[in-house]
Amino acid sequence: MKCPLCDYERPHKHGKTSKGAQRYFCLKCRQTFTETFDTLYYRRQVKEEDVRIVLQSHAEGSSLRGISRVSGLAYDTVVSIVHAAAEKAQMVHNSEVKDVDTDAIAADELWSFVEKNKNTADHKS
Repeated sequence: MKCPLCDYERPHKHGKTSKGAQRYFCLKCRQTFTETFDTLYYRRQVKEEDVRIVLQSHAEGSSLRGISRVSGLAYDTVVSIVHAAAEKAQMVHNSEVKDVDTDAIAADELWSFVEKNKNTADHKS
């Protein structure tokens, strides 16, 4: 495992958290971290399976209050999980898409909308 903060190759085991997760100590940056550092699961008191259920339900279009009722999690917890996932997805998107070279852009939905409005305008005249 590499240190997620400074990429040092050999952090040392540094005990366990109160929940039993392995803690690590980086000799280079002098910071401690766990395997879940910089993930959606870091410092959450929610099982990984519950996080997956929340995100899957949200992706399928369920309301946040509905997800809260079904999962048994507090509404604010559900909102926090969805918000954290959205931020993480935006960060990944921004880092991966910035260097994409484009020659053509597919805008099927846009052209469908334009064509529909063009036809509607022709009928009104």
